[in-house]
Amino acid sequence: MAYYLGLDSSTQSLSAVVIDTDAGEVVLDESVQFGTDLPQYDSPNGFLANDDPLVRHSDPLMWLDALDLLCERAKANGFDWSKVAGISGSGQQHGSVYLNASFFDVVKALSADESLAEQLKPALSRATSPIWMDSSTNQECGEIAEAAGGRDTVREISGSVSIERFTGPQIRKFSKTAPDAYAATARVHLVSSFMASVVAGTDAGIDTGDGAGMNLMDLSTADWSATLLNATAPDLETKLPPVVAGGTKLGEVSTYFVEKYGFAAGTPVIAWSGDNPCSLVGMGATAPGTAVISLGTSDTFFAAMSKPLTDPNGYGHVFGSPAGGFMCLMCFKNGSLARENVMQKLGMDYDAFSKAILEETKPGNDGNIMFPYYESEITPLILEPAVKLEGDDEFAQWKKPAAAARAIVEAQAMSMKIHSAWIGETPTTVRVTGGASRNDGIVQVLADAFGAKLQRLAVSNSAGLGAALMAAHGAAGTEWDALFDAFAKPTPGVVEPAAGSAEVYDKASKVFGERLEAAFGLCC
Repeated sequence: MAYYLGLDSSTQSLSAVVIDTDAGEVVLDESVQFGTDLPQYDSPNGFLANDDPLVRHSDPLMWLDALDLLCERAKANGFDWSKVAGISGSGQQHGSVYLNASFFDVVKALSADESLAEQLKPALSRATSPIWMDSSTNQECGEIAEAAGGRDTVREISGSVSIERFTGPQIRKFSKTAPDAYAATARVHLVSSFMASVVAGTDAGIDTGDGAGMNLMDLSTADWSATLLNATAPDLETKLPPVVAGGTKLGEVSTYFVEKYGFAAGTPVIAWSGDNPCSLVGMGATAPGTAVISLGTSDTFFAAMSKPLTDPNGYGHVFGSPAGGFMCLMCFKNGSLARENVMQKLGMDYDAFSKAILEETKPGNDGNIMFPYYESEITPLILEPAVKLEGDDEFAQWKKPAAAARAIVEAQAMSMKIHSAWIGETPTTVRVTGGASRNDGIVQVLADAFGAKLQRLAVSNSAGLGAALMAAHGAAGTEWDALFDAFAKPTPGVVEPAAGSAEVYDKASKVFGERLEAAFGLCC
C-alpha cells in the first residue's frame, strides 16, 4: 500500500485527494468549503467583499483554518494520515501572501498546541492576499512594461504580457500604496509556496509552473529576471524565495502535522505548483502533442510545449510544467454561458443542439459565421460585448436555428485553433473535459476543427489529482506513464475527425480570422 496526498488550495475550497498507487484508486476525496464551513471569514465565494469591484482579496488565515479543519475532519472520519508516503499540492495561481521577518522562525517551530492561523497571524505584514480575480492593477502593468522596455519585452522574458491578475503588478501596487508595510515584508509567497511552507515547516521555493505566472521569472533561465524585478518594486529580489524545479523535495512534513494529526515523521513534501500546471498533470497531458480543452463557464486550452515560444498577440501564457519543460494556457471567457444563451434563444435543449450540429448541418456551415461575445473577451481581447452573425440573410436574422447552433461551436473551436497556432505544434490528440464535453455535437466539431482524435476525461478535481500524482512521482519516483494509466485514463471511445473536415476548417479558420479582425478592428 502506497498513499500519496495532493492538496488543492483553490478559490472557494481546500481539498485533499489521496491516491493508492498500488491499487490504482483514489482513497480519500475530502474538501472544506470556505463559505459554508468557515462562515466567520465572510467569504461566501472565497474572497472578501470590497466596494471596488476590481479588488478581490482573501484572508490567508482562512486557508490555514481550512487546512486544520480538513486534517481533523478526515482523521475523525477514520482516515489514517500515517499511511501517506508523500505530499504535494496546488494553489490558485497568481495569489500572493506577504510576511514579515518572524515568518522564518515561526514556520519552523509550529506548535501542535495552537492552530496554524493563531501562530502565523503575527507573521503577516499584510492582512489580506490579492488573488487571481483582482484586476485593480492596470496602471501598474503599464508602469512595469515601460520600465522593463516595453510590453513585448515583458512577454519575451516572462511568457506573458503584464497582466492585472499576475503577482508582479500586485506587488508593485502594494509597494506604492503601503510603502511601510512593504518595507516590513521579508518574504512574498504565492498561495502554493505559502501552503507548502506551512506543511513542510520551511521557507519553500516557488516552482517554475507557478513562478511563471508572476511576470517576474525569466523562462530562459528558470530564475528571477533582474530586469522585471527592478521594474516592479524596490528590493524585490531579497523578498522572494528561490525558484525550484517541479518535483523538488522541499523537506519533510512539519512536526505540527505529525503530533496533531498523525502524519508519519519524515514524510517528504514535494514542491507545490499552480492550479493550471497541476491540472496539466492531472489530465495526463504532460507530453507535447496532447492538448486539453476544458469546457466550462469559460473555456480553456492548455498543452505541453517542446520549447517556450510566446504568443506575439499577448493572449496566451507560458508556464513551467511540474513534469519538466513548459506548457501554454489560453482562456476564452465566452464558454458555456455563451452556448447556453444561443440554445435559449433557439429554444433548444442539449440533445436538439447536438442533433442540429451532427445531422442538420455540415462542417464549414455554408459560410455562415457567428461572433458570440456575450461578455467581454480575453482571447482575443474584445472589451465591448457583441453578438454578430454574418452569412446569408436568413441566418443573419436567426431564421436558421440549426446553422446558428453549429455557428457558435465552430466559432469557439476555430478561435481556439487560431489563437493556439503560435505554439507551433499541432496536437494529434485533444482531451476534453467539463460539462459540455458530454455533448456529441460539440466534441465532434472540436475533433474536426483540430483534425485530431478526441478523448473525453471525467476527472473531477484535476488540480488535486495532479498534485497527488506529483507527490507519487517526486517521493517514490513512480513513472508518469504508470500514474497516468492508473489515474488519468480517458473514458472509453475516441471521437475521430470526419474525413476531409480538417481541410475544410483550415480554410474556414482563415476566413473566420479575417472577418473577426474586420468585425472588431483587432489583430487575431
